[in-house]
Amino acid sequence: MTTPRFPHPLTLLVACILIAAALTWLLPAGEYQRREDPATGRNVVVPGTYAPVEAMPVTPFQALVGIPRGMIEAASVIFYVFLVGGGFAVVERTGALTRLVNSLVAALSGRGLLMIPVAGLAFGTGGVLLQMQEELIAFVPVLLLLTSRLGFTPVTAVAMSLGASAVGASFSFINPFQVGIAQKVAELELLSGWQFRVAFMLPALALWIAGTMVHARRTRVPVRPADGTGAIGPVAGWRHAAVLLTVVVSFVAFVIGVLEYQWDFDQLSAVFFVMGVVGGLLGGLRLAGTADAFVEGFRSMAFASLLIGFARAIYVVLEQGRVVDTIVHGLFTPIAGLPVGVSALAMMAAHILIHVPVPSTSGQAVLTLPLLVPLSDLIGLSRQVTVLAYQYGAGLCELITPTNGALMAMLAASGVRYEEWLRFAGALFISLLVLAALAIGIAVAAGV
Repeated sequence: MTTPRFPHPLTLLVACILIAAALTWLLPAGEYQRREDPATGRNVVVPGTYAPVEAMPVTPFQALVGIPRGMIEAASVIFYVFLVGGGFAVVERTGALTRLVNSLVAALSGRGLLMIPVAGLAFGTGGVLLQMQEELIAFVPVLLLLTSRLGFTPVTAVAMSLGASAVGASFSFINPFQVGIAQKVAELELLSGWQFRVAFMLPALALWIAGTMVHARRTRVPVRPADGTGAIGPVAGWRHAAVLLTVVVSFVAFVIGVLEYQWDFDQLSAVFFVMGVVGGLLGGLRLAGTADAFVEGFRSMAFASLLIGFARAIYVVLEQGRVVDTIVHGLFTPIAGLPVGVSALAMMAAHILIHVPVPSTSGQAVLTLPLLVPLSDLIGLSRQVTVLAYQYGAGLCELITPTNGALMAMLAASGVRYEEWLRFAGALFISLLVLAALAIGIAVAAGV
């Protein structure tokens, strides 16, 4: 019996774009009024202001025009991916990465599975603190080298990096781009309810890491020792040491820039470009060899970069057709008539559905929570639980939705087909949803 295959990622995303265009013909156009929120510095919707507006259905040609517009809107992320790919292609060509990986494999001899919880906790912590996604594409070359040398599949590489980060972000108590913005919009004290969130964050990460280890052990294949070609030996020369030091310094600059100076993708792109140039020169590639390696890296990341723009185009089309607010209004309005506990679970389910056309967690927070906070006050549901429903629904959806450009780009860069990822992540996603539902139920009962 053959395993069903999803369409090619580009085919899948173009189909989603055309479906989005069709929705602009089928759904009534409507919009909420918006105001600037001083707490978040973003435009948020004004509750009770939804009203029909003039329909602007998107034609098939206009939908296709949405593709370059999506690329323009996602330009900073796209060029970040290009420059990360170029920088690491240079480092890889010097041979320094292969030496490092061989050293790690030797250190993990017979204990390769230990790498998964270590890496999973590290990347999961990145998700808890910073909601890392696109940033993780920088780690793809190292992760693929390491997992292949240990006999693990590329799915394992994605699971212990982006997957662990997404789970950490979903259950985080401090992530500024998700729970932080949501609590500001809900007028809650930052970090409030952190004890409750941590109590469910830990088992969520443990569940994901355990599932990753089970998959890795089940799909592991024997590997032959490195053959020693390509000047790969047990002792690295000064050039390789200098290249690896350049990589470490670049990641230190990356972390400091994000945490202390609020760097965005433009600044991070520059860091990895400099890393590639300096690493290439220190590694003996000279200017011509460094430039050639950059071109090779750009070529390898072209597909992953384009997927980000195609995914963004879906939201561009829906927004152009003025139906995004209609979708939100239609999903959340029926919740008002439900019992309190059921309404909280319904909110989480609605957030899952909304995250498909609105694949930004921070954008979803400022779009939906100004509507849900007054509603939760009206029906007697605590605002903290309302934030939890958003956090779990939108955050966990990042694991599987094809409109998540970071996920699709990571899969493409790692050579993992979407259906392969779903086969691995599907059962864990459902298990995490059950855990999230349990958390919401306990929060409602305990009056969190």
